[in-house]
Amino acid sequence: MDKSLTINFKNMTTQKENTLINFKKAQSLILKIIKMIEANEYCIDIMQQNSAVIGLLKSAHQMLMENHLNTCFKTAMGTKNEKRKQEMTQEILKVTKLFNK
Repeated sequence: MDKSLTINFKNMTTQKENTLINFKKAQSLILKIIKMIEANEYCIDIMQQNSAVIGLLKSAHQMLMENHLNTCFKTAMGTKNEKRKQEMTQEILKVTKLFNK
């Protein structure tokens, strides 16, 4: 096996793990925020936790996008299937537009 492929696979695995960690941290913080709201805690404290969740989700989104571009998108762009290339490009544009709303 090509050594560079092994390194890329390891990087993808680490990236997947990091993405999952971010989602789990966000999930934990959301549960904390719900408890804070139910306990009538100070609004600023709740907003700070909310900002942390948003940051984690943005980071996870970025990691997902990077992984997709380096794998699925890169593979599609390397083919001669112009229809698939166009579909993949449109998917990226759609997700980017939704994310930036």
